[in-house]
Amino acid sequence: MTTPDDLIRYGYRQELARRLRFRDLLAYGLVYMVPIAPMAIFGSVYAGSGGMVALAYAIGVVALVFTAFSYAQMVRAFPMSGSVYNYAGRGISPPVGFLAGWVILLDYVLVPGLLYLVASVAMHATVPAVPVWLWLLGFVAVNTIVNSVGIRMTAAVTRVMLVGELIVLAVFLAVAGRAIASGKGRFSWEAFYNSDTFTWSVVAGAVSIAVLSFLGFDGISMLAEEAKGGSRQIGRAMAAVLVVAGVLFIGQTWLAAMLVPNPGSLLADGDANGTAFYDAAQVAGGSWLATLCAVATAVAWGLPNSMVAQVATSRLLYAMARDRQLPAFLAKVSVRRSVPINATLLTGAVSLALGLYMATRADGITLLSSLINFGAMVAFLVLHVSVVVHHLIRSRSRNWWAHLVMPAVGFAILAYVVVNANIAAQRLGLAWLALGVIVLAGLYATGRRPVLSGLAPVQPLQRRDVERV
Repeated sequence: MTTPDDLIRYGYRQELARRLRFRDLLAYGLVYMVPIAPMAIFGSVYAGSGGMVALAYAIGVVALVFTAFSYAQMVRAFPMSGSVYNYAGRGISPPVGFLAGWVILLDYVLVPGLLYLVASVAMHATVPAVPVWLWLLGFVAVNTIVNSVGIRMTAAVTRVMLVGELIVLAVFLAVAGRAIASGKGRFSWEAFYNSDTFTWSVVAGAVSIAVLSFLGFDGISMLAEEAKGGSRQIGRAMAAVLVVAGVLFIGQTWLAAMLVPNPGSLLADGDANGTAFYDAAQVAGGSWLATLCAVATAVAWGLPNSMVAQVATSRLLYAMARDRQLPAFLAKVSVRRSVPINATLLTGAVSLALGLYMATRADGITLLSSLINFGAMVAFLVLHVSVVVHHLIRSRSRNWWAHLVMPAVGFAILAYVVVNANIAAQRLGLAWLALGVIVLAGLYATGRRPVLSGLAPVQPLQRRDVERV
């Protein structure tokens, strides 16, 4: 269990309130991942995988189970906010940590903007009288207010929203299952394997899209300083949420694949309008089920999902700012609410500006999705390397399975996915990384090279000092 001594050892004070239990972490992770997330990108994954959409999600689960295991190893070693930024910085070196934090900013800073945009576009299509910009403003305002009140309020709101999402998913699974049993659609295992379309490169490319649905389990690590059970609780929650969400993703996409009204057309032309899942829902239960799924997806992305994404982003900004690698005002914590208030407000402002700008571009959603996926997967690659360097090389661990085999397998799977990812995503992601290298060089030039506290052994504090902190 993490205690104030753990943070003091690294030169930090316990500023954030430890109020989150295991069930709160589990709900947080599920809300961040969105149990009905595949509904929004089903058509893209279906077309990209040659119809083997369930296989793409199954491989995604396997790949990220290894990543979750590496997270568990590093959060025990360094039980603090900051995720890959801290793990790479302390496990390898501070400059590598800065670059890892810079890369994962593509994920954490852009994700809320993407979620707000997708939700606003969907709600505008449902209620055309309300423009996209007004939906954006409403979603951002509600989430920023809730997150500014405190982590307990965020946890309570997201639990209620999660129940709603699970009810909608249960309705779809029941209606779709009954429809297939009664002869609608066609029962098939082709969503898992189709010999006519299968190639590893095709599936890997589809996995790089499907990964978007899994992003969020890693956000639990950002709450390491707010979990009652400390680092061990964080590791358990990450593994549990990944498995639960994976099962839900595979189940709903398999049923939807059997109900697609025109598979050949979807494979050939793709899903430009993003309605493939809702078309399958209409085959299963009629227009009421299609509308229910569409509205539920929009609300889920625009409120609970973007709400917890904003929490994760603010914690990353807070962690980097208190190490003087981002402006110091982002490290300010509200004494009354125990939240990084400036980082929370900035995240809301950036998300709003980004959403409004991307709404004017025809490729706005695609561009954001590609950048987010690339940033997350590259950060995960660095995470696996951090496990090997810190535990096996520095600490001379002889736990070959946990500290070499598991991270090596996870690295290999993700590397293959990154290589087969969208070319535009690769180029934009590498350009962002190059910009990070320039910023890092600027920090060195101005005498602000990345330095993390607590890397060298420190003298234990007196008991009275610990109690005062």
